[in-house]
Amino acid sequence: MLVNRDRASKLAAISILYKVGARNEQADKTGFAHLFEHLMFRGTKEVPDFDIPVQMASGENNAFTNNDYTNFYITLPKENLSTALWLESDRMMNLDISEEACRTEKQVVIEEFKQRFLNQPYGDEQLLLRDLCYKEHPYRWSTIGISPEHIERATLDDIRAFYALHYRPSQAILAISADIDEEEMIRMATEYFEEIPDGGGDTAPITAEPIQREPRRMEVERDVPATDITIAFHMGDRLSRDFFLGDLASDLLAGGESSRLINRLVKERGLFSSVNAYILGSLDPGLFIIKGRLMPSTTEAEAEAALWNELHDIEQGNITNYELEKVKNKFEANMLMGEINVMNKAMNLCFYAMTGDLDLINEEANIFRSITREEVMDFARRTFQQSNSSTLIYRAKR
Repeated sequence: MLVNRDRASKLAAISILYKVGARNEQADKTGFAHLFEHLMFRGTKEVPDFDIPVQMASGENNAFTNNDYTNFYITLPKENLSTALWLESDRMMNLDISEEACRTEKQVVIEEFKQRFLNQPYGDEQLLLRDLCYKEHPYRWSTIGISPEHIERATLDDIRAFYALHYRPSQAILAISADIDEEEMIRMATEYFEEIPDGGGDTAPITAEPIQREPRRMEVERDVPATDITIAFHMGDRLSRDFFLGDLASDLLAGGESSRLINRLVKERGLFSSVNAYILGSLDPGLFIIKGRLMPSTTEAEAEAALWNELHDIEQGNITNYELEKVKNKFEANMLMGEINVMNKAMNLCFYAMTGDLDLINEEANIFRSITREEVMDFARRTFQQSNSSTLIYRAKR
């Protein structure tokens, strides 16, 4: 449990993070964490409709799921904080997992899978990329899962077992941010949560991904307007210095309309209609990704070579002091702007507590500020290797 006294806000924010994401699923039962993001709003026997008491307390609530965790959050006037604590504690132990509730939400999730990933242009691109890059680690599937069939065939016992294993006090982190005395916030949370029993057994260990030692390549044809080329590289985990080096390198390449990739490959050479570079930022070792959507006149070989040339440019240290300073300033500005929001404060407390290094919440700006050109070059040399690359050619049908 974490609390933060925020004297600048008249709202209270409660964030409850469950340490369950797609990485905690079995390979033949994927999409369960995302399913529970939906099910947790179905209500309990005491509160059949979760949204109604939130709205009556003048609050707002939502949730999100990713590969590493699921986060539920509520903002409301600080005088109504007890309502949020009551609701969250109630659904932690009394969720309505009935045949009707599961059938309804399963259909919602299956339809979402079809609409977002199967029935729209480029929908399955990220699914294919994950499967190409990961062979053992559960990051090889996305939050939505491998196939809608996994949710379709999930039994009531499967769903209840997942709830018992992952939605319990020892798998949750609670954070509150409000202009309320810290001891009072702790007392209130304890009142609602201390009697909740903890059970469900031990969670399974996560399978580590073996080191990639040779390049991988996948080429597919789809009914899309233009060809995409994506190149992904394995990199360090969220607590490693490589996370910050990769984040900075991706911003050097694609951090806004004045970035290298936009200026050189879109505006000057006209090879791509859009380009991007980013990192996944996952808890376990993640990916550095660079990609572009080709113009009709650009050949695949020309486009791929252009992306590699930009990576090699970073590797060779062609980075100005101005570029470095610009990226670092942008990072600090984004951090400061994020801390203005009362909900962001609560969610950040949960996230950094989950990483096991809560102090990092106040240290990241200094870490980013300390990065040198030589470190970025070293990261590029170690990371942007052919043997560490996975290339996806998502080709438009001719």
